[in-house]
Amino acid sequence: MAFQEHIERAADEVVAAFPVDSGIYAVTFRIDSVDQDPRFPYLAIGYTTEADAATAQHTASDAWEARWSYAYFPKTGLDGVKTVGRDQDGAELHRLEAESRGLWYEDDDEPDDRDGMLVEWFYEVCVAAARHLHDSGRIVQTLGRPVPVILYDMFDPDAMFRLTSQANPAELITEFLTEDPDQTPQRP
Repeated sequence: MAFQEHIERAADEVVAAFPVDSGIYAVTFRIDSVDQDPRFPYLAIGYTTEADAATAQHTASDAWEARWSYAYFPKTGLDGVKTVGRDQDGAELHRLEAESRGLWYEDDDEPDDRDGMLVEWFYEVCVAAARHLHDSGRIVQTLGRPVPVILYDMFDPDAMFRLTSQANPAELITEFLTEDPDQTPQRP
């Protein structure tokens, strides 16, 4: 099994276990890595609800921020329901694939541009996993309606709009993109 398949299967299982009729309006993908080392990435998969956004409205500076900014996501949206990628199988698959792509390096090696390439590859894996949730129908099967998958990396906030735009049908992220400085949806 490839690393991509591992992440997709795990995301499918996590979303399938989300609570039904709980007002979930977005699936969240927090992209991170152990000690900000791109050789050890993981994905925290979670969600946020209408009730969470209503609660955040009391402290957020505006309605968009309360609803879409990860700074106001609840524990289920920020930490996720489950973390995948650093599990034993995920870590092994990631390393093997990174090695086969020529991206892996040891601590005493100079990473050159491999750090950036590892980050971009993991972004691609996460975008594809979000697309899989839409294309397979998993989100609709679980929640009864389509909702966006919000992808964010707290250490690269500028990537949020690009990644979320690439991962979702445009009609699901119209409201989300109102704060995008580029305003360019990338997926039909």
